Parts: sequence; structure tokens; C-alpha cells
Amino acid sequence: MAADPEPASPSGMNDSNVTSADEKKVGFQRDDASIDHIPEEPQKIYYSKISVWLMILFSGLAIGSDGYNAAIIGNIELILAVLYPDALTSAIYTRLSNAFLIGMIIGMLFFGVVVDQLGRKTGAVATTTLLVLGIVLSAAAHGANATGMFWMLIVARGIAGVGAGGEYPVSGAGAAEATDESDKYRKNRGFMFAMLADLSASLGYVWGGLVPLLLLLCVKQRESDYDIVWRTSFALGLVPPLVIFWFRLRMAVSTAYRKSSMRKQRVPYWLALKRYYRALIGCASTWFLYNWISIPFGIFSSTIVSRVNLGDSLVKNLGWGIVINCFYIPGPFLGGYLSDKIGRRKTMALGFTLQAILGFILGGAMGPIQNIFPLFVVLYGIFLTLGEVGPGSTVVLAASECFPTSIRGQMMGFVSAWSKAGAAIGTQVFTAIQNAYVYDSSKGDQVAFLIGSGFAVLGALIALFVIPDVSRRLDDDDAAWKAYLAENGWEANWGDDSTKDPAGVIMDRPAS
Repeated sequence: MAADPEPASPSGMNDSNVTSADEKKVGFQRDDASIDHIPEEPQKIYYSKISVWLMILFSGLAIGSDGYNAAIIGNIELILAVLYPDALTSAIYTRLSNAFLIGMIIGMLFFGVVVDQLGRKTGAVATTTLLVLGIVLSAAAHGANATGMFWMLIVARGIAGVGAGGEYPVSGAGAAEATDESDKYRKNRGFMFAMLADLSASLGYVWGGLVPLLLLLCVKQRESDYDIVWRTSFALGLVPPLVIFWFRLRMAVSTAYRKSSMRKQRVPYWLALKRYYRALIGCASTWFLYNWISIPFGIFSSTIVSRVNLGDSLVKNLGWGIVINCFYIPGPFLGGYLSDKIGRRKTMALGFTLQAILGFILGGAMGPIQNIFPLFVVLYGIFLTLGEVGPGSTVVLAASECFPTSIRGQMMGFVSAWSKAGAAIGTQVFTAIQNAYVYDSSKGDQVAFLIGSGFAVLGALIALFVIPDVSRRLDDDDAAWKAYLAENGWEANWGDDSTKDPAGVIMDRPAS
């Protein structure tokens, strides 16, 4: 978002930020006794509609870019397995799958601190820069031999992961604060966040399969051109971060951060833990379980299809993987609607429960279902949809709303790091299951679905009984947090009155 220069009063704005023309007008009215009864024009401290929507739009592009860069490796590994069957060992395969996720964990923890202590804009620009660097290195990966190239690719994917991981505290905190600029946005925050954090990531996963498929068709599936296909697939991941980079250079400070940040100050972590331990445990656990289920099943969709439908071409296997990932897309629409109507916790628990039921059905009857291949694809896809209806649409939002502005980035970073730990562990376990049942793929898929469904049941219970209900107005918890610290003898200088905002974007609404 962009705004007028640096408000610093408790209302979130310096007196000097009211336009000079309005100040002169109000001052004249006060001096004139005949019109002294006319009330002052209220200070306009909230951002214009266009600023809010731009913040949400570009946050969505950033999360979608992360989805693409996370998903692309599962499809590229199918191509690399054809090019380098001996060098792409099981260990290298697993490291390639996990490098991006481990990098994301580091980025989430590090940039969670950065966005709280140095500002949302600083974190946003740095994460985008690292993501671009990692993608460039991935596309250009070379080595003295195939193994050396794979190690460079692993390191490059890790760097890109650090940048992508930083997007979660940056975009999560920024979008939550952007949607707090008006009651209208707060009322629909659930749906808006589902579009921002879930639909955009789902579309990223779809594009992560579609791009290599289209490139394979462009080179007419010639194996001699596979090298061009996988490098170009990585390189095209540059487009979204480069598009949003200029906007991020012109980001401004949200009203909530202006009023309630603890910029460049020591953070009372022990007091934060005592007050928010329940939200931390609930959000971290459910996000861990959601990604344990969702990421491996999404990344390996093409691999699963290739095992079920043995003997078909690489293009057909990629195509079926895209079809399966398209089932992610309807979930955010339904989940976003429900989260505004029945609440975040109930929506999350409902999605987890329905996913578990279907997963147990798939696991229990895997053999007969796989014999009817279209039925297997549809049920597999609906299994992914239900995950997006529940936790997919609500985990980022719950983590954004449960914590005050001054520590939102750090808490989001910590919680989202657990989510990627779940993805990394789930991917490792998923790969081990597949390798253990090389000669009985139906049994391996059965075990994977049964374990995933058991975790979905646990996720539903945690969502219902651990995650707290909180106010949708961020200022309510900010005020309670300030009072709590004061009661415990902790003094802080609240707000950011030093960061300069770019000119040209309007503050057009008074405090409500």
C-alpha cells in the first residue's frame, strides 16, 4: 500500500498529515464566532480502496509465485529422471524435493523478525530479491558432471526457498493489515484471504504442471530438448516476482503498523508465549498437518498417476497431474465463503473431517478404485479439494488474526515454519512409502491415504478445541496486548513515526 508521509499520533497520523487546505479552513472556522459551531472535518487516516486492493493483489501474486516454484520440482524431476537416470538417485531426488521447503523454513523464521523490526516493505523487497536470485541460479545450474549439477540445483532451490518463505510473514501480515482498513474488508476477510493465500497458491500448483507440459509439446517431446524444457520451466518462475518488485519498492506502512508496531525494540517473547501459547499451538499444529497431507499429495500427483497408469507417456502423466491439481481450485471459493459465515475454526474442522472420510474410503478400497482410473482421478482430486475447503482456506488467516501487530510477522513466521516442516517431513515419508512399495504401487498409495486421513482427523480436533476465536478487528487485540504488557511492567514505544511513505496514494477515510 502507499500513503501520505509518516503519521505518528495515537490515531496513526501526524497532525501535519491533514492537507494544509483543510487545516486552514478548519482554523478559519474556529476564529469566526458566527460559524464556530461547525464541526471539524475528521482526520483521514485509512488508506484508499485502490491501495488496499493493490496490496491484496500483489500479495496474492507473491503467494502464487511460491506455489509455482514449490510445485515445479515434482514435474521437473520426472524429466530429470529421463535425462539422468543414474545420477538422480533416491537421495538426490529427496534433497531436490526438500531443498525449497527447508529454505522456506529459514526464510519464514528470519523474515518474520525482519518485517516486525524493520518494516513490511524491507522484508518484502528482500524476499523478492532472494527469490529472483534463487530462480536464476536454478535455471542456470551446471556442474563438472550430473551429480555436481544436481548439487548446484539443490543449493539454488534452497536460496529461492528462503525468499519464498519470507513471503508468508510479509504477505500474511501485510494483507491482514490491509483488510483492516475498513469494516467492509473485515467482513469479507475470510473470502479475500482464501483468494489471496489459497487460490493463488493453487493456481501456482496448476501452472507448475502446465508449463512443463506445454514446453514438452513445443519441442515435440524430443528427449534431446528436455534440458531446454526444465531450465525454461524454472526461468518462467521469474515473471511474478519481477512484476511485483516495482510495487514493493513503493509499499507504504499500514495503519495498524503505524499505530501498534514495536519497531527496532526488544520483544517480550516470554509474555507473548504466556498470552498466545494456545493460538501458537493450534495454528502451528493444524498448518503442520495440512501441509503434511497437501504438499506431498500435490507435488507427487504426476508420480502417483504414472504408477497407477503404468506404460503411458510422460506428457500424459503430466497432463493427469494437472487435472488432479485443478481440483485444488474450487476449494478456496467454498472455504472462503464458509469462513466468513460460520467462522475460521468450524470451517477448518469441517474440511479436515470430510477429507479424512474420503481418504479412509480411498485407502480402504484402493485396489478396486484404481482399476477404474477416471474414478480414481476424480476421488483423488476431491480429496485435495476438501483440504482446500478447510485448512487451505483458513490456516493463513487464523495465524494472521490470532496475534497482535507488533509480533504478527514473527508469530506468522514461526507458525508457517511448522507448516513447511510438515511438508518436508510428509514429502520424506511419502517418498519412503513409494520406494517401499515399488512392486505394489496400489499398496503404497493405500498406506499414504490412510496415514494422511488419520492426520486429518487429528487436525479437525485441534481446530475445534485449541484454536481460539478472536475479534476480526485487529485494533482490539492490539489494545489488549498493550494493556497486558503495561500490567506486567513492560514499556514500549508504540508505532512507526520514522518510515517515509511514497507520495501519490490517498488516505480517504476517517477513523471509525
